[in-house]
Amino acid sequence: MIPVKGFEGANVAVLGLGRSGLATARALREGGAEPICWDDNPSARERAEGEGFACRDLHRGDAFEGIATLIVSPGIPHLYPKPNPIIRAAYEAGVPVDNDIGLFFRSFATRDWDRFDVPPRVVAVTGSNGKSTTVALLQHILTNAGRASQMAGNIGRGVLDIDPPGDGDVVVLELSSYQTELARSLTPDVAVFTNLSPDHLDRHGGMGGYFAAKRRLFAEGGPDRAIIGVDEDEGVFLAAQLSEGQADDRVIRISSGRKLAGPGWSVVARKGFLAENRKGRQAASIDLRAMTGLPGAHNHQNACAAYAAARALGLAPKQIEAGLASYPGLPHRSQTIAEAGGVRYVNDSKATNLDSAIKALSAFKNIRWICGGLEKEGGLEALTGQTGNVRKAYVIGREAAGFAMQLDVEAEVCTTMAAAVERAAGEAEPGDTVLLAPAAASFDQYDNFEQRGDDFAAEVALQVGG
Repeated sequence: MIPVKGFEGANVAVLGLGRSGLATARALREGGAEPICWDDNPSARERAEGEGFACRDLHRGDAFEGIATLIVSPGIPHLYPKPNPIIRAAYEAGVPVDNDIGLFFRSFATRDWDRFDVPPRVVAVTGSNGKSTTVALLQHILTNAGRASQMAGNIGRGVLDIDPPGDGDVVVLELSSYQTELARSLTPDVAVFTNLSPDHLDRHGGMGGYFAAKRRLFAEGGPDRAIIGVDEDEGVFLAAQLSEGQADDRVIRISSGRKLAGPGWSVVARKGFLAENRKGRQAASIDLRAMTGLPGAHNHQNACAAYAAARALGLAPKQIEAGLASYPGLPHRSQTIAEAGGVRYVNDSKATNLDSAIKALSAFKNIRWICGGLEKEGGLEALTGQTGNVRKAYVIGREAAGFAMQLDVEAEVCTTMAAAVERAAGEAEPGDTVLLAPAAASFDQYDNFEQRGDDFAAEVALQVGG
């Protein structure tokens, strides 16, 4: 646990008592603060009270009297589409609003670090797609190289729930736009921006607000080194804003598919090869083509990001290559779960938006595509022309018929995962890939994308054994 500093003896309100909320309350109490908790869900309040936390209805008119600050869980809107009424009340009462990420950065360093030979480092990863894979891949590379590390944030443990770091340890954080947009302190040593595509636009008031939330990770504290994906205009803009000149190696540009010129530091993946370039010369090259845990150009971009971060932390190219080669993949993200009769079965349930689904569709040939679910804002127009590798689609979800009508490929309405897997497996031929890449949220049939991916894996096991 990371005890929260700066609120000794103060009352701190905590809104939202899920995983991060309860971890925040515990860390506040450990640091000497008095957490005042609230969640509109009675069972969540019962769990908090069972741990000895006081609960106060923050909807009350006098709720913020004597409150030093309000800590908000990431899923609660604070501005768009409209502020949560409790957060608005805090604004109007002049009470600062923060989240667990802000508390982490203000509390992470301690006096114990004075005796360390190498101070702990924090790597923070944000972007639309590839965050989880980049974080998990980087931690795998570090572990494989003998460097102690922890994963936290949107993956692994809550940021305040991790163990206090030791000499030279690395903490690798996955940070969503929900987390970066509100944190009052953001000071990673290394910050990574993977890419940007439309997502969560209602929460951020459009693409401008969404990008602004991501940009805060680089603008608020100023990391020692910034790793920027430059395959979209926003990344090109961000890298240019942070750089002091062409040879400024505090900015490492990464790309999948582009050749980056100039004397600066860059890591690119083209035609299955990763290349590091610095000061106008190639410093290293790695063949990614046979690495089954990293299929497709989108995972090669993730490899570039993790490679650049590992280099920024002082690892040698050969150490990184060994980690890349042994990476097993992350559950629900281009994860090969079975191979039978010459057919490969891939679980990419995390492909919940169109951009991530398109990247999955480009990573494999002869695809039997299982897709559908709760359609996101904007429709499916972006999928048009992106299905050249698809032999047939098998559509699931409550609105499967409407989803299928928007596809530019032969589509069969299956509705359920069981029916989709049975049909896809039955029609698949040697050399085909049965791919779950939904291009939609899971909430019409499942609690989360993990549950959807687990259902896919279970149905595949029934069809092919295992």
